[in-house]
Amino acid sequence: MEKSSRSLLTYVLVYLTFLYAPVFLLPIFAFNDSAIISLPLSGFTFDWFLMLWQTKALHEAFYNSMMIALISASLSTTLGIFAARATSRFEFPGKRGIVGFLMLPLVLPEIIVGVALLVVMIQLGLSLSAWTVVIGHVLVCTPFAIAILSSAFNSFDISLEEASLDLGVNKIGTFFRVILPMVAPGIISSFLIAFTISLDEFIIAFFLTGTDATLPVYIWGQLRFPARLPSIMALGFLMVLLSLLLLLVAEYFRRRSTQFSANSSASNESIL
Repeated sequence: MEKSSRSLLTYVLVYLTFLYAPVFLLPIFAFNDSAIISLPLSGFTFDWFLMLWQTKALHEAFYNSMMIALISASLSTTLGIFAARATSRFEFPGKRGIVGFLMLPLVLPEIIVGVALLVVMIQLGLSLSAWTVVIGHVLVCTPFAIAILSSAFNSFDISLEEASLDLGVNKIGTFFRVILPMVAPGIISSFLIAFTISLDEFIIAFFLTGTDATLPVYIWGQLRFPARLPSIMALGFLMVLLSLLLLLVAEYFRRRSTQFSANSSASNESIL
């Protein structure tokens, strides 16, 4: 048994090292006083971060990514609310098939989705822009929003909804006054996850962006110039910090939603 535990621990350590070693290298070379990415380090500097501050094209790409991520996350979360509410509360013909169809983008290769969307946009006569990227990101982010919100709606105590209806509040009022506040942590978590996915997504943005390049597409373009690689390492380090922060906040609200629903159910059971 002890030998098995050691083998498992060794496997976990090797796996985590392989997974996170590239991430740990980002801050090392982001502060390295050399244009060549190599060891040993030549010194410590903030010049690469100052270069990011002075690059106008980077600012425009960052603004495009933020706007696209905000719009995509808002639309994905809204669609996820409708879908999660319908699938968790009601039974209807073909429910499993419809849910499976909605979750299909999770298993489809993104490059296939990107090429297919590009062909559709061209056939429809749409010019590639930030809005076409929004359409693609909504398609990708909506399944994640549905998965998170389905958990929140399934944990919702239906007796609270029934009590509101018995007190004379109509279905719309009950939805906005009772249901949405109860699943609000799940909504926030869904929004933050969708925002993070949209902000970091590259493949679909690469195919659908026009002149409005997103941040990942901008980074890809800068990799052609070796002299700019250290500044890209600095930018990657900042993006990792931002993504980790968003994921931590999203996880906090997801756990809060689950705990709140569990406490609500326990309180109702004690009352009964």
